Amino acid sequence: MVRIAIISDIHGNMPALRAVLDDIDSRGIGRIFCLGDLAGKGPDSAEAVDIIRERCERVIRGNWDEFLGNPTDIETLKWHQRQLGEERLRYLQELPFCVELQLSGRLVRLVHASPQSVYRRIQPWHSLEDRLSLFEPPEAGGQVADVLGYGDIHQAYSQHLGGRLLFNTGSAGNPLDLPQASYAILEGVENSLQAASFSLQLVRVPYDIASAIHAAEEANMPELELYRQELLTARYRGLPS
Repeated sequence: MVRIAIISDIHGNMPALRAVLDDIDSRGIGRIFCLGDLAGKGPDSAEAVDIIRERCERVIRGNWDEFLGNPTDIETLKWHQRQLGEERLRYLQELPFCVELQLSGRLVRLVHASPQSVYRRIQPWHSLEDRLSLFEPPEAGGQVADVLGYGDIHQAYSQHLGGRLLFNTGSAGNPLDLPQASYAILEGVENSLQAASFSLQLVRVPYDIASAIHAAEEANMPELELYRQELLTARYRGLPS
């Protein structure tokens, strides 16, 4: 049996990322996958990218990782680009789109937002048709997933749909359901085509929100008040997720 921790949407929040990594370490889990949005929104994108590169076995591209690499006239994005520097921005742009693995006879596919795009956002209350579309392969002729995990919406949940499992990791650094960091743990038999024991656990981790806000204040980060309110209330205040 293997256990894999799956984190997503760190958004430059180092106190939250450290708390999540400490929790993962306390469980003796040595393998970590990251589903994107390492940077942006928070003040410590450069450090978050460096830590994720060091600690995570697999990392995929999120919407923030993609558009931060593009030219922009938006001052907030320019500020985050300056914090990251050219090499990290290039690393984020070159990240793969998805991760697939066989676990206990199931095809597990991990994406940032959807198999169609890092920008196509599906919420747990969207239509059954929209949610079932998340199991579709990214490319024509591919295999429909048995398990689909994603990030992007910053809200942790799981649903069984037609015998398949859909789950969202929630956000490690910018949760928008309750003000605690979130991640997932998958457990099963790797590289097995035979049905075997399999489990999903969604984990919530308290972290020092005041410290995260203080770091943003010290950095004189733009959109500071929006960021403060999102961390304190876990409610969307206008910044893209």
